[in-house]
Amino acid sequence: MKNVLVTGGAGFIGSNFVRFLLEHEPEVRVINLDALTYAGSLENLQHLPDEGRHEFIHGDICDRALVEDVLRRFEVDTVVHFAAESHVDRSILGPGLFVQTNVVGTFTLLDSARLFWKERPDLLPGARFHHVSTDEVFGTLGPNDPPFNEQTPYAPNSPYSASKAASDHLARAYFHTYGLPVTISNCTNNYGPYQFPEKLIPLMVLNALEGKRLPVYGDGMQVRDWLYVEDHCEAIYRVLMQGRVGETYAIGGNNQPPNIEIVHTICAVMDELHPQGAPHERLIEYVTDRPGHDRRYAMAIDKIRSELGWQPRQTLASGLRKTVAWYLENPAWVAAIRERSDYQTWMQKNYAERGAKK
Repeated sequence: MKNVLVTGGAGFIGSNFVRFLLEHEPEVRVINLDALTYAGSLENLQHLPDEGRHEFIHGDICDRALVEDVLRRFEVDTVVHFAAESHVDRSILGPGLFVQTNVVGTFTLLDSARLFWKERPDLLPGARFHHVSTDEVFGTLGPNDPPFNEQTPYAPNSPYSASKAASDHLARAYFHTYGLPVTISNCTNNYGPYQFPEKLIPLMVLNALEGKRLPVYGDGMQVRDWLYVEDHCEAIYRVLMQGRVGETYAIGGNNQPPNIEIVHTICAVMDELHPQGAPHERLIEYVTDRPGHDRRYAMAIDKIRSELGWQPRQTLASGLRKTVAWYLENPAWVAAIRERSDYQTWMQKNYAERGAKK
């Protein structure tokens, strides 16, 4: 890797990966392409290590002329594709944007990379296109079903997961049809620093901090496999450095408690680190479940552990504690996000009042 294009690098996972790459690869230049939609922010890119090796470009992955220019201008040899619309609630309200970004945008990147590396065969031997996807493409699991793995059939249940499934199929097709050096990873729910506060964990932390209600969908017994974002970044790095071209790798955190247990754990950590307003569990409120809400996800990581030697470093307890502490220690970031008009509009209309009270 010399010149790495990271799409969506101002978002939650992307910005964490940019930091990881700059820290671990001292000779690499990172070109960061992000449209700065609601979940992406330049605040996420403050105080990067060795900022001189980071080039930010404000733009849309669906803009073919821009993508082609970036590939040529920076002689990109590696693409790490995070950019995506990624929230189920938003996909239910407006599915068209998810198809445009996640399907058309991925196609634009794949096809542009194919043509560029065809023009530059000197780059092709070491080139790599890594596509970052989700466990939600596999649908839902019953209480006693085995975890998802790389062979699990696709069964998406929301517009979001359907759009990501389509993008996975495109990436795989470009490997088999054109020989594009593609790898794919399907990860479980990420959490950690810089996560936009619409997702469960940062929403609960910040609502608890303000003494607002903690809305829990349905009975709160939905199960997710929680992956600390820095562990995810290391897994992707291992795939880039050691993974086999054309392969898919499942990435999970080996943490699968029900959502309500996550909320109770956050409350306990908040009671300890921010005792004002304790006990924070008094703020928990069950609300009507959302449509198409998958009951359980879990991911087997046998392949990436055996082939690449990766496994998560953080337990759920240690990762949640680090996450809560980060939000409490970074009030300037929280304030900057909250002041954004798009954040305020979304939270007021669609998420702060998350469902009707049961």
